[in-house]
Amino acid sequence: MAAWRCRAALRLCATVVFLNMVVCKGVVEDLDESFKENRNDDIWLVDFYAPWCGHCKKLEPIWNEVGLEMKSIGSPVKVGKMDATSYSSIASEFGVRGYPTIKLLKGDLAYNYRGPRTKDDIIEFAHRVSGALIRPLPSQQMFEHMQKRHRVFFVYIGGESPLKEKYIDAASELIVYTYFFSASEEVVPEYVTLKEMPAVLVFKDETYFVYDEYEDGDLSSWINRERFQNYLAMDGFLLYELGDTGKLVAIAVIDEKNTSVEHTRLKSIIQEVARDYRDLFHRDFQFGHMDGNDYINTLLMDELTVPTVVVLNTSNQQYFLLDRQIKNVEDMVQFINNILDGIVEAQGGDSIWQRLKRIVFDAKSTIVSIFKSSPLMGCFLFGLPLGVISIMCYGIYTADPDGGYIEERYEVSKSENENQEHIEESKEQQEPSSGGSVVPTVQEPKDVLEKKKD
Repeated sequence: MAAWRCRAALRLCATVVFLNMVVCKGVVEDLDESFKENRNDDIWLVDFYAPWCGHCKKLEPIWNEVGLEMKSIGSPVKVGKMDATSYSSIASEFGVRGYPTIKLLKGDLAYNYRGPRTKDDIIEFAHRVSGALIRPLPSQQMFEHMQKRHRVFFVYIGGESPLKEKYIDAASELIVYTYFFSASEEVVPEYVTLKEMPAVLVFKDETYFVYDEYEDGDLSSWINRERFQNYLAMDGFLLYELGDTGKLVAIAVIDEKNTSVEHTRLKSIIQEVARDYRDLFHRDFQFGHMDGNDYINTLLMDELTVPTVVVLNTSNQQYFLLDRQIKNVEDMVQFINNILDGIVEAQGGDSIWQRLKRIVFDAKSTIVSIFKSSPLMGCFLFGLPLGVISIMCYGIYTADPDGGYIEERYEVSKSENENQEHIEESKEQQEPSSGGSVVPTVQEPKDVLEKKKD
């Protein structure tokens, strides 16, 4: 009886999973060549994929969940997918260069998604880009609601102005990353102090920063630098994104599973500097921590001990290592100031030598990873070519001596024949013309005698 119930439960689970797959696939449309003509009628979130792509296969179940979620909440955004290898001309028109590529198509505009490939992040991107470019905040209640909902967002305060035009241009470019709002001065919280109007502000980390054209330069560049929180949990994807900001990234490299004082202390020091010295460093520095040193070791081509602190310049692959032991916040602040003053020497970089070193390091890492994951496969991949090359080299090496030996033997035989003929002619000349005189015979060489015996 128990076994029957178990089998019935398994059948039920399998049925539920199958139905979920059918429902999910039903809300994600398979697009073909007709999509090019019909797409302007709707807003589309499209996954351009290749059937053989491993990352595409990994994204597929997530993409089905995205389609189901968008359908259930009544979103105006339609979710689809297109085989970019079968419809390569359409994919190239949309600027697809790799797989998978996620784009939101809105009228004549196409927005690339460059965030983490999770359901929530993709849906957030679709909501943000499909809505208004700049959203109004009509009341303080709405403003407070946005502060609770979004960790980072930008607000333009004021009327029509050249600054607003620049703000609209920046929003059209950077809407893929963050939210843009507009509000009147009365809507802004009382703790906000504005020296002049109009103004652009970023709200994050429970505070705000005001854009200053003279100190911060181009508005789009400033927004791109300030679109991140001041302190973040780092990973490889985020470090890649931070490369566009031009900021240095101070990272506490720790083991989050290790609860020892040294690990937690370094993380706390970085957090305190990010919080208490944000006005001093936020224009030049981004702060955070990273769990484990595997990615950092690959980036630096070096073995870092954990825990430690490293400062990265992700725009040119330079890095700064500790010149002293970090015991407290003051030591960390001094280390940062030394970097800004040029006292600490930068290592790494993107010079020709470093690029060659990177090629060697990547090749070595690839070989080691192959042998670690599958020793037999590693032996086959590298042993077979080496064996073929060895056989070829051996054949070339042994072929030349054989040819020379045969030729040498031929030359020796030829010279022996000539010597033999010369000796016979000498003997004929030395034979007496009359029988009275006796001429002593000339002793023939030993090798010739032996040859005659043969």
